[in-house]
Amino acid sequence: VMVLLSEQADLRAAPGMKDASARGAYVLATLQQTAARTQGDLLELLRRRGAPHRPFFVANVIAARIDVALARALAARPDVAAIESDAESRAIEPPHILDETPTPTQLGADPVIEWGVKSVSADKVWDLGISGAGIVVANQDTGMEWTHPALKARYRGWDGATARHDFSWHDSIHETTGNPCGNDAAAPCDDGSHGTHTTGTVIGDDGLGNRIGVAPGARWIGCRNMDRGRGTPSRYTECFEFFIAPTDLAGRNPDPDRRPHVMNNSWGCDRSEGCAPGTLRTVVENTVAAGIFVEASAGNSGPGCGTVDSDPAIFAAAFSTGAYDSTGLLARFSSRGTVTSDGSGRMKPELVAPGVRVRSSVPGGRYSAFSGTSMAGPHVVGVVALLWAARPELVRDIAATRKLLVASARPDVRLSAVETCGGLPSDFVPNNSFGAGRIDALAAVTW
Repeated sequence: VMVLLSEQADLRAAPGMKDASARGAYVLATLQQTAARTQGDLLELLRRRGAPHRPFFVANVIAARIDVALARALAARPDVAAIESDAESRAIEPPHILDETPTPTQLGADPVIEWGVKSVSADKVWDLGISGAGIVVANQDTGMEWTHPALKARYRGWDGATARHDFSWHDSIHETTGNPCGNDAAAPCDDGSHGTHTTGTVIGDDGLGNRIGVAPGARWIGCRNMDRGRGTPSRYTECFEFFIAPTDLAGRNPDPDRRPHVMNNSWGCDRSEGCAPGTLRTVVENTVAAGIFVEASAGNSGPGCGTVDSDPAIFAAAFSTGAYDSTGLLARFSSRGTVTSDGSGRMKPELVAPGVRVRSSVPGGRYSAFSGTSMAGPHVVGVVALLWAARPELVRDIAATRKLLVASARPDVRLSAVETCGGLPSDFVPNNSFGAGRIDALAAVTW
């Protein structure tokens, strides 16, 4: 379970802090101090009962393995707000959404810019001399093959001669058997292919013809949050905590100055399968307070209304992304709003990006075309990297960046027929089918 404490850190002052370093230090200190001041009695109780546990500070929460009697004792305490499930569930789209037919590496061929990269007009931003330099992107996923030719040069833990994974990689998988990456991997490792693929769409370029990434000038760091595609709220929480203040491989020396600028989340935690909504909502809100733009894939449960139903995509603090194909047609599988799983009726997604037959990197130095909103989200992350590289005044200003991305989106999304979700027809923009429209990097940069 996740034991969520009643008192949570007050970070309302953070977004108004102009000094990025001071903001990161303030958020880290406030979170750590709140946890240290309030968790002591609960931790002592868990120790006395012999309950395995791990405290977190990114939200004031403790992951624990408890019996029914202890659950009742905890529930009766005024310092406990909720006891939420930490059950394992599948966190990425089912295999039928993916098209894993390998496509050949284009070694020696003329450079080919992938259709999705062109569709978001990233190549036109490159022509302005902007490719994401100075921006660090984070990805929590199935892991990453960091030595892939399209990823290696942009990994922050590689200086061109030596690899140092401290502060650039974390593994939240500690108790698994039969996993090809094992436990507590000391270097980035992908136990599937999903994470290598999504990372490639953000920053990938092997210099030999495979121009797969939106922001090839940015750097990336990573965290493995799934065991062969299955995640838990505690694993997600651990990755968010690492990104707020990256640590060395031993989990020591947290340094908020090394936190990323923007984070990709191509996964979903379905409440029907035991997600921890109070915990994860607080985690996302606190991450945004630190000045990290949190993107989340909307999900692949469309075309019905109310199918954006997984955390973190449903949260107001997360920027949610649907998917369209190379003709501009909204993908049938792309989840639609409104959000009903938390009763908010919130409009989602914010906008859409390329997500059908997106070609990117996969382990083994190969390339494959996948489909899903998991593929759309990294395009948005790359666009934010380009935007912040082009317009430094927007860096870590989450509210202004969200408004700009929505205002500059192209509403020319095609549908086979008008849809009406949440009372809004899809020929009214924004709507619950595709939000504000297609993300456009050039329009955002020059707005």
